[in-house]
Amino acid sequence: MSASTGDYLIGRGRWLFRQFGKRMWVRATMFSVAAVLTALLAVVAGPYMPASWELKLASGSVGNILNILASSMLAVTTFSLSIMVSAYGSATSNVTPRATQLLITDSVATNTLSTFIGTFLFSIVGIVGLAANIYGSNGRVILFFATLAVIFIVVAALLRWIEELNYFGRVADTTTRVEKRAMASAENWGRRPRLGARPAIDIPEDAAPIYVERAGYVQHIDIKDLQEICDDCEVEVHIVQLPGRFVTRSTPIAYTVPELGGERRDRVMAAFSIGHDRNYDQDPRFGLVVLSEIASRALSPAVNDPGTAINVLGSGVRVFLAYADGAGNAESDLFDNVYAPDLDMAALFRDFFNAIARDAAATIEVHTRIQRNLELIALSHVGLFGAAARAEADAAIAHAETQPLTEREMEILRRVSAWMPPENGAQSLS
Repeated sequence: MSASTGDYLIGRGRWLFRQFGKRMWVRATMFSVAAVLTALLAVVAGPYMPASWELKLASGSVGNILNILASSMLAVTTFSLSIMVSAYGSATSNVTPRATQLLITDSVATNTLSTFIGTFLFSIVGIVGLAANIYGSNGRVILFFATLAVIFIVVAALLRWIEELNYFGRVADTTTRVEKRAMASAENWGRRPRLGARPAIDIPEDAAPIYVERAGYVQHIDIKDLQEICDDCEVEVHIVQLPGRFVTRSTPIAYTVPELGGERRDRVMAAFSIGHDRNYDQDPRFGLVVLSEIASRALSPAVNDPGTAINVLGSGVRVFLAYADGAGNAESDLFDNVYAPDLDMAALFRDFFNAIARDAAATIEVHTRIQRNLELIALSHVGLFGAAARAEADAAIAHAETQPLTEREMEILRRVSAWMPPENGAQSLS
């Protein structure tokens, strides 16, 4: 089992902690606190250092090194922030605003900026300590070696940041980031469909609805906690709103049989995390939607870049193949008292292909690639994708017929769209 699959069904507390930990200011604060403590450690550890370790040269030069670090890190931090803000703006304008959250939470960017801020504070604390004469001769030696270690960390962060700047925020880089997140989510869902719950059944008449307290998107479902509630209270939970659905206070998100009240009912409600935006982790449709938006932006008259749209179509194929790979090792019905609906496969194809086919209606190169990619997806797992892929291929042809393509182009398009998925054979490709 992959690491991503292991994190797929984590509890609500761990999931919220991970989302919180991805924020830039959190990492910057952690690095800053560590840096300040490192600078102050020399004051505490100095008296315990053997006198024979004293280095007069080190104690005399550490102040100059700290001054250089303080002045340079402030400038580098400001410069890095301007680059990151520019990259966010570029991704918003040239890719899609839904992809910027992947840049904002990029580990290399956040760790690099946090390193710069932490080094600046380390230098300031060290300079103040030296000016206040709180370091003894041994403390200055410890501060010197700590400064050397910090310089090594800064150089490593700078080299990694320079490499990152070669592609950070560009269309291809942002598309790759979205593709990776979408592939992980799709493979996880294929491996554990319905988040491991049993297939949905008709909701009993005596079932009691569960509502959310505020409107928003379902971002995460703590399926393990729901199963524990079922075991503790001897109930069944029927999930009706999957991650990615927009719900309001009047929208039932689940039903329980029998009805629960008080803290038990609130516990079921708390298993559903609601937010303003969709999240990639348990929502495989969201990644495909964002990829489709990237292709649509590339096909707009202002950009007119069908090559990018063709590349995005390749990304979509890899996402569907990841879904098929996960489905080949499915582990379903892990939670026997929780029921949930399956993904709507027709909607999954429509989320990705429909907007691209509509916006590329007059571009034969993109439409031929759509047909060929749909055929490849259908052949990868006929039983899973065959019918939905064929239906989406027909819908794409209908979009193309609304545009004045030449007779030769329509002939080419009809020829490449004449494929039919085999009636037997669940997995022709592997």
